[in-house]
Amino acid sequence: MNKKLRIAMFGQKRLSREGGVEIVVKELATRMMQNGHEVTCYNRSGHHVSGNEFDDTQEEEYLGIKQKFVPTIEKKGLAAVSASFFAALYCAFGKYDIVHIHAEGPAFFCWIPKLFRKKVIVTIHGIDWQREKWKSGFGSKFIRQGEKNAVKYADEIIVLSKGVQTYFKNTYGRETSFIPNGVVRPEVKKAKVITEKFGLTKDSYILFLGRLVPEKGIRYLIEAFKDIQTDKKLVIAGGSSDTDEFANELRELAKGDERILFTGFVQGQELEELYSNAYIYTLPSDLEGMPLSLLEAMSYGNCCLVSDIEECAKVVGTHAQVFKKSDVIDLKKKLGELLENSELVNKYKSNAMDYICDKYNWEIVVKNTLQLYKNEIY
Repeated sequence: MNKKLRIAMFGQKRLSREGGVEIVVKELATRMMQNGHEVTCYNRSGHHVSGNEFDDTQEEEYLGIKQKFVPTIEKKGLAAVSASFFAALYCAFGKYDIVHIHAEGPAFFCWIPKLFRKKVIVTIHGIDWQREKWKSGFGSKFIRQGEKNAVKYADEIIVLSKGVQTYFKNTYGRETSFIPNGVVRPEVKKAKVITEKFGLTKDSYILFLGRLVPEKGIRYLIEAFKDIQTDKKLVIAGGSSDTDEFANELRELAKGDERILFTGFVQGQELEELYSNAYIYTLPSDLEGMPLSLLEAMSYGNCCLVSDIEECAKVVGTHAQVFKKSDVIDLKKKLGELLENSELVNKYKSNAMDYICDKYNWEIVVKNTLQLYKNEIY
């Protein structure tokens, strides 16, 4: 049972912070390698979605993980498809015990390694065809078929929420394994870089951190915040995904309110300081898979305000404030209550870190995932 496994992963853009999938793959691969297994990640070629200034050098190894960069057609709608196709081919011909595919789109090609008798695991990070940008056209059909191919060909399907587990059972009669994401207990940082760069200090701002996409509910947040009398700023941190169109729409909506600040994509010290010094962290999403930014925000001891969708509400339990999804009036009310009641904010802050770090642990996630691999092999 302690045999060294040869594991291949694809579906991520690269080992970065471009999205939740990328963070998950990086965490899994790093820890599996530290457990003595051999991990190869098939990454996309091309640039970081938030701009080539965030590109990393395409090194063959990262913390002991082998990195291979596959041919990628850098055109909207084709980058993920082309990269996933070539990654599936490389995995099919490579000497791997497990091929672990991340997300529904890349799962379209899970039949290729399966054809070559590889053990295939698919992680469903969320029902991706429900996202606004994939609701019609080729992308929608491709992702829906990816979901069906995962059901048909994958040896095991991992889901990150009970809601998605129920969806697969009811829709396809397919059993899945529930293994949620994890989080690392971080070191809380004092405001330094964010003070110099943005003029932000401890407890002087409300934070949203994530990709600037419609399903994150940022529109509601801006609308609600603009109607609230407060000296605190609203910091919207994150890069656009594939297109600047929605980001520009948000900036237009925020126009005229100097309290609203767009930082663009953040990482490293900036990211850590933003999490460490927020008065409130908010995630007003209409749709989520397993929101890693929420886990991270709570791990820094933040008071969180989230929409009541199951993927957020189940994560926070009674340790955060919840508002009705898509309801600007309720969001404004709950936001106002927290801004006026620092005692309540401090109460949520005092419990958040221990609660989330005890409940969602990467070491347990990796242990359960490796056990799933071994159950398929032996």
